[in-house]
Amino acid sequence: MMQEIWFNRRKAVTLALMVGGGLALLPAVSHAQALSKSALNLAMIAEPPTLDPMASPTDLVATIMQHVYEPLFTFDASWKIVPMLAESLPKVSADGKRYSISLRKGVMLHNGREMNGEDAVASLKRWMEVSPRGKALSKEVADLAANGSHGVEITLKSPYAPLLSQLAMPSGMAAIMAKESIAAPLKEFVGTGPYKFKERRPDQYVLLTRFDQYSARSEAASGYGGKKVAVAEELRFIPVPNANTRVEGSLAGQYHFADLLPTEALGRLEKAGGKTVPILTPSFGFPYFVFNTKEGVMASLPVRKAVQTSFGEGEMLAAGFGDTRFFTAEPNHFPKGTPFYSTAGAALYNERDKEKARGQAAAAGYKGETIRILTSRQYDFHYNMALIMAEQLKRAGFKAELNVVDWATLVQRRGDSKLWDIYITHSGQFPEPMLSPPQLGDGAPGWWSSPAKQSSLAALNQETNPAKRGALWGAVQQVVYDEVPYINVGKFNSLSAKSPALQGYVPSTWPFFWNTGLKN
Repeated sequence: MMQEIWFNRRKAVTLALMVGGGLALLPAVSHAQALSKSALNLAMIAEPPTLDPMASPTDLVATIMQHVYEPLFTFDASWKIVPMLAESLPKVSADGKRYSISLRKGVMLHNGREMNGEDAVASLKRWMEVSPRGKALSKEVADLAANGSHGVEITLKSPYAPLLSQLAMPSGMAAIMAKESIAAPLKEFVGTGPYKFKERRPDQYVLLTRFDQYSARSEAASGYGGKKVAVAEELRFIPVPNANTRVEGSLAGQYHFADLLPTEALGRLEKAGGKTVPILTPSFGFPYFVFNTKEGVMASLPVRKAVQTSFGEGEMLAAGFGDTRFFTAEPNHFPKGTPFYSTAGAALYNERDKEKARGQAAAAGYKGETIRILTSRQYDFHYNMALIMAEQLKRAGFKAELNVVDWATLVQRRGDSKLWDIYITHSGQFPEPMLSPPQLGDGAPGWWSSPAKQSSLAALNQETNPAKRGALWGAVQQVVYDEVPYINVGKFNSLSAKSPALQGYVPSTWPFFWNTGLKN
């Protein structure tokens, strides 16, 4: 099971900072803002592509908007599902198909109205129309309706074990919003969270302010669950795409948190004399390469298998993270000791056999078509792994081309099957297989669909006995290695940094800043 990550931040305008011998524009903090005890400046890796928590599965959107919106259920510090806007865990019928959910009463929306069952149903219906995760889940749902003023009934076509995990996931969130705010696209962001949306200035910040009518749970805070208190008056999420700029800003006291720093910065952070606190987060997640199975050269399974043979995942991880403290090269998708640990398909991992790959490519009818690799430099390790990938492909006789774009452009382009053949991303390590990567569902970029996928996933998802699901995941993992819709590169640890002034922060996969403030 995944351990967790740390983050923090402050306020901003703009200032030029010398980085690596050149001038880089850095959102700056005025002296008055820097002394504020009620505002956190949080340096993000990019400008969010949207603030609609359903429309994008990106971690960046989830990190920001989980402060504004809340789901019916969420995860505690042990990744156990706990209620959030729901009053308690649902009542489930004997056949496992009907979930009866009671909502908490007296929960206020940001527009001053009480949340009710109609809000929840309208929000979940929108989620199943808009979110890739919701679209996949909608195929399992027979009916969704309000039950009285504060009840929701979900009826499934057949038992579906991951239902509550899907409803609890922060990315691509099944966020509950005011039904009157629902639109395409969203123009008002009206949720129930401890912070409300105030302002977005593109390429400068997203500003959230304390919601004074917030209805907190009574349970002790744990992970994303329990009691939330908006200690800081403002949260200012600042896009700082250049990783070295985030490092320099952290060292200069510019931010309360600097997100996803390059691993080579660890030494400098450790020697900063207490000006900043480096945080190494073990088993943060896994990088993976998604293949376009819909059209283009990667639509051919034999070509994908040849590409898989050419890959040396260990070499890629070394290029992406350098220090061996930051990565583990292993074929199992889930860590040893967890319920879904499996070695299925392990012989096809980290082969790095260029001659075998050449032979497979020739037999597959590969004729020198360009393999377009879509990546971004906003995640340093993505780009560094892409460079090694391209070299490994070339050594095996493939023609590879890097298409380097900003992260927002990559997220947009990956939705068009005509524009790429492989793209690079990463995911957190979660306790439920169907939470990530999205390619295990239907319709996500990559568009993987096959009888073997459908049958193996149906067996996994319809089995509600946790003790039996582990072996069934092994069958799915084998299909992934056999059909190569994506390649799980390995596991990585992340580096971030926080200000020593930040108090009350609890490590989390998607960093959150309720219950967090600055010491006097």
